[in-house]
Amino acid sequence: MKKTLLTILLSSMAMTATFAKTAVVYFSATGTTQNMAKTLAEEIDADIFEIEPVHKYTAEDLNWHDKKSLTTIECRDPKSRPAMQNKIDISDYDTVILCYPIWWSSAPKIVYTFVESQDWNGKTLMTFCTSGGSRLGKSGSELAKIAQGCSYKGGADFTRTKAADMKKNIEKLLK
Repeated sequence: MKKTLLTILLSSMAMTATFAKTAVVYFSATGTTQNMAKTLAEEIDADIFEIEPVHKYTAEDLNWHDKKSLTTIECRDPKSRPAMQNKIDISDYDTVILCYPIWWSSAPKIVYTFVESQDWNGKTLMTFCTSGGSRLGKSGSELAKIAQGCSYKGGADFTRTKAADMKKNIEKLLK
């Protein structure tokens, strides 16, 4: 399945002027998603951007066993939108591959902050996640609802996937 998704994505990209301008945008608190996003961007020759929070998450913030940890509080509040330190402009890109960890069966709230800050009209969106136990679930489709005007092609969990397999899955998503 994962191989199929990358193959779809890359085939479609190849059909539209040898890879339409593509951006990999990621958020990573521990480095796991960052490593996956960098590998993916290199494999498909895409530009890469990091969603940087104003408040860098500490180990205590990420402690999902603690009901008072910052990430637990954020994830329980549907209106939470942590501030971004940087501005990312996707206006020059046709395709955006959004990469993030799964927190409490969803994308981190800072990813919502990013999605809500962009104009998605006419853009293709794909979502890829990393997780210690959960899968992509509905996180991608939830983000796509906010990214009004985009064409959401789906996504996958790439926690334990090799770069070549990621590329093949992307090719399939874009067909």
